[in-house]
Amino acid sequence: MKINDIRKLPDSNLVTTREGLVLELNIEKRKTSSTGVSSKTVKTREIRRTIARINTILKERGSTK
Repeated sequence: MKINDIRKLPDSNLVTTREGLVLELNIEKRKTSSTGVSSKTVKTREIRRTIARINTILKERGSTK
């Protein structure tokens, strides 16, 4: 997700999106650990960056969720 798209979402949607991304990241990490080889490092990186963007926006808004 791009930062402009994230800024348009309300806090409740951001929290829900973040939770979904954290689950998706955990699944990707498990796949990597079980196979030993990660073929989707770009996907993992993008998920981590999107989570960081969401956390930044929530912090800017002063949301403690």
